[in-house]
Amino acid sequence: MKYYLVAGEASGDLHGSNLMKQLKQLDAEAEFRYWGGDLMQAQGGELVSHYKERAYMGFLEVILHLRTILGFMKQCKADVEAWQPDALILIDYPGFNLRIAEFAHQKGIPVHYYISPQVWAWKENRVKKFKRFVDEMYVILPFEKDFYKDRWQYNVHFVGHPLLDALKNFTTEEGFRENNGLDERPVIALLPGSRKQEITKMLGVMLQVIKDFPKHQFVIAGAPSQAVEFYESLIPQEVKKSVRVISNKTYDLLSIAEAALVTSGTATLETALFNVPEVVCYKGSSISYLIAKQLVKNIKYISLVNLVMDKELVRELIQNDMTVKNIKKELSLIVEGGEGRASMLAGYTELRNKLGNEGASANTAKLIIESL
Repeated sequence: MKYYLVAGEASGDLHGSNLMKQLKQLDAEAEFRYWGGDLMQAQGGELVSHYKERAYMGFLEVILHLRTILGFMKQCKADVEAWQPDALILIDYPGFNLRIAEFAHQKGIPVHYYISPQVWAWKENRVKKFKRFVDEMYVILPFEKDFYKDRWQYNVHFVGHPLLDALKNFTTEEGFRENNGLDERPVIALLPGSRKQEITKMLGVMLQVIKDFPKHQFVIAGAPSQAVEFYESLIPQEVKKSVRVISNKTYDLLSIAEAALVTSGTATLETALFNVPEVVCYKGSSISYLIAKQLVKNIKYISLVNLVMDKELVRELIQNDMTVKNIKKELSLIVEGGEGRASMLAGYTELRNKLGNEGASANTAKLIIESL
């Protein structure tokens, strides 16, 4: 069968690639065409557009690039219609993918949505469009199935979290420390996001605590969508010798890290599943933040860790709370010997239990093929 997939960022590329791998195991004649990244490309098929071309975040940034984004939508719709897939598989990325879903539905193409957008946080009315245009929805957080059923009478499939699969299949690069110029001091990982706007906002503040942790080495997890030179341009001269940038090896870095400063998003959950105590940091543009505060009214937390646990297991420093003083204080509590470290690690065990069993990609592939 022919499968057309659309992913819009690095995490979607990861989960899309694992789903493609499982589809190939169940369908020996599977053909793929997709909007994704390097990991999906490694599974074969035809890459139409790389997510690096479409990395916009925040309300203001999207408005400034609206003409370009609409051009991508037009291109995607035309390509889907021309290829006529047996199934369109949309991976998160709602602002773009919901419009593609509506178009495909009108053309009679079965629409599958893997990894629900966080409509329980904001833009809940999007569920109306899911019910109209999406044939099958696959959710990865345990509370999402009840949210859709109880509030919207919409039956969806809970398939487990795909990060459990990604971590199960991961092995740390042999000689990772030596290969990347790291010594034996404990590592504090910095995960400032994947888009230029958020990295610029976050990294400068994170780096200011380096002088307060002289027994540690700080390492920036470089996103595959950004050049090393970009990160290096943001590092102040006085700490350049105290921090390294390692690109496209976030999991290797987390596997040896003692603690981490992490921008909100999927990375908060990845860090927890690697058993690394973390402080969640987020600061957006003032305009985007003010708009978001008006729109996001249904949730108490921004990190996936705390949302799944329904309590503040990891400390969140948001907007004006993200200061050098607060980062230093919270990081001190979770490094080796810190009084909050043990309780956070115990909470991570409970978190893994809540996320269910491994096999999200296999479960989703099986359901897709059964529906076809």
